[in-house]
Amino acid sequence: MPTYIMLTRLSPGGVQTLKNNPQRIHEVNDEIEQLGAKVTAQWATLGQWDFINVIEAPDEQTMARVSLEMGSRGTGRYETLPAIPIDEFISLL
Repeated sequence: MPTYIMLTRLSPGGVQTLKNNPQRIHEVNDEIEQLGAKVTAQWATLGQWDFINVIEAPDEQTMARVSLEMGSRGTGRYETLPAIPIDEFISLL
């Protein structure tokens, strides 16, 4: 299944939501599954991005739906990157 990296930077409202309800992270992961994708790994990070998520989705359209839904909430900014397995990448060279 195609894999995507989603980088997340929370807005001030998103930080407040998370502070008031830390379980919101798991709730959002469940909502992503309802949209047809799955968070397979997730890290909170320091620096430019607050979270790095590894997400599997059956196709780009599903991932676009996830990105649009997350972005429409106004609680964060997102950058989504398609991830190519390294052996597949090498075979393209």
